[in-house]
Amino acid sequence: MIEYIRGKIAELTPTYAVIETGGIGYMICITLPAYTSLEGCGETKLLIHEAIREDAHQLFGFINEQERSLFRALIGVSGVGANTARMILSSLSAPELESVIINGDHSRLKGVKGIGIKTAQRIIVDLRDKIKPTGDSLLLQPVASSETFDEALAALTMLGFARPQSQKVLKKIFEDDPTAKVETAIKRALAMM
Repeated sequence: MIEYIRGKIAELTPTYAVIETGGIGYMICITLPAYTSLEGCGETKLLIHEAIREDAHQLFGFINEQERSLFRALIGVSGVGANTARMILSSLSAPELESVIINGDHSRLKGVKGIGIKTAQRIIVDLRDKIKPTGDSLLLQPVASSETFDEALAALTMLGFARPQSQKVLKKIFEDDPTAKVETAIKRALAMM
């Protein structure tokens, strides 16, 4: 098994990178967050997951262990292949995905191209007990619908309030009243800050 590859970035696209090391160029499938991190870099180190099948031998590269662990957890879910897992991690950051799974927010997962309601529910059921929340994912935990939470959070940050403080206050508001409207949540948050 290959644990990681360190080398010069010979080619970079939003879906793959070619890393040259020891005179060999490795084509490595990457996520959009990895692409963003690699832009402008001359050299890199990518953590690797090897997928060996009868018809293909693919390498998937990740910037950090959190992303690779989530990828491996996702491909362990029935009906989720490597490319689907990569699509999920390209649509949601690792902390966002952890938060979505912990909170059972299947509507956010369903928003990912190629993910239906049954697959989204299966991912949440299979992984909810396996995901250990990190500090980042705890901050992202909305109790209300993610759209309402996100709108209220965006409004508070535009008003100049710190994002972590706003997230904590909104989390408390939506725990007390999960049906709160955006305007109500913002007014309550302003009173609490």
